[in-house]
Amino acid sequence: MLKNVTAEIITIGDEILFGHILDTNTQWIGNELTTIGILPTRKTSVGDNYHEIMEALTRAFDRYDVVIVTGGLGPTKDDITKQTLCDFFGTELVIHPEALAHVTEFFRKRGREMIESNRQQAALPKTCKYLVNHWGTAPGMWFEKDGKVLVSLPGVPFEMKELMQHSVLPGLKETFDLPAILHYTIRTIGIGESFLAEKIASWEDSLPQHIRLAYLPSFSGVKLRLTGYGKASLIEQELKEWAEKVNELIQDYIYGYGEIEIEEAIGQMLSDHQATLSTAESCTGGYVAHRLTSISGSSAYFLGSVVSYSNEVKSEVLGVSEYDLRAYGAVSEPVAKAMAEGVRKRLKSTFGISTTGVAGPSGGTPEKPVGTVWIACAGPTRTVARKLQLGNLRDVNIQLASAHVLNLLRQELMHLVQLPS
Repeated sequence: MLKNVTAEIITIGDEILFGHILDTNTQWIGNELTTIGILPTRKTSVGDNYHEIMEALTRAFDRYDVVIVTGGLGPTKDDITKQTLCDFFGTELVIHPEALAHVTEFFRKRGREMIESNRQQAALPKTCKYLVNHWGTAPGMWFEKDGKVLVSLPGVPFEMKELMQHSVLPGLKETFDLPAILHYTIRTIGIGESFLAEKIASWEDSLPQHIRLAYLPSFSGVKLRLTGYGKASLIEQELKEWAEKVNELIQDYIYGYGEIEIEEAIGQMLSDHQATLSTAESCTGGYVAHRLTSISGSSAYFLGSVVSYSNEVKSEVLGVSEYDLRAYGAVSEPVAKAMAEGVRKRLKSTFGISTTGVAGPSGGTPEKPVGTVWIACAGPTRTVARKLQLGNLRDVNIQLASAHVLNLLRQELMHLVQLPS
């Protein structure tokens, strides 16, 4: 099996540490390295401080095969990356003729005067390979030593990406004998991370060393991401086989594979059954409908929504009985069921789903504290409801309630399949 080639990504700049800008470079670079078979193993952010940068470079170059550095290459005094790299590799800055010609032409085309600080953009460490930045004046620099590669790139995202795509990634593929790194994602819903881990513990323990498992929880469920290293054709088949094995353990919780979200999976199931859907929302305020209609083509199965925030709308539009509202309250099983049945009848859909609850942070009572939510699904054969006890954060409760009601619909669609024809 091919040796894993590992990498560290280092971002330089006080503005990142202070939170003035968002570091999107690391995420993008990590994805691109993985695509060509290099394993991102560590990321580090340091400020514009000589000693911190030297320490980060020393540690990274000692541990990993590839080091990608972004930032600190501008013309101002706080941009110290080039001089630090000179000291790190025991070399000196010299004016690079090709880099000087590029900077000169860059300013000439724009009708701007080139001052000395701009000219110094062409000063590069003597031992590096110059990488042309077609979108700016900050150069890319390629260093090789002891079979390892360090690349320094500008921090401006579109400049960095151009250099990565046209110079760095092709160069890395030529330099290293790279294995394939492939991912296979299993999407689950309706089960917490710890419970899921317990159910698949024996399967996880039996995974071979070259296949890793990551748990990626979110409001919409837990993604199981298998990552395999080796020959592409063999790894791809092996990942599918391991996915099939875990399917036997948790098939009731799996709604899809790859990048599919629950709302898209629901849409596919509704289309397969030639079924339609409508929603009645109170505490989620239309968020369920928003998720469903974010999918292109959802008009084929989604008919519409009633955001019944007030009791009057619940009663007058959805037909919820005033007795139920008085006797049980808006946040109750009878009302959730009546809402789902009412919107199904009103909009003449195959299924109707509903949410009603106390999203918070205010509005709770001792009997119905913040986070109390009832969801329901009305279909051709039955109406079912579930009570949720969520937390105190309004936005989180809205997202969680939306995921839970979509999962309830998924379960009812699966129940429909199991009914005798």
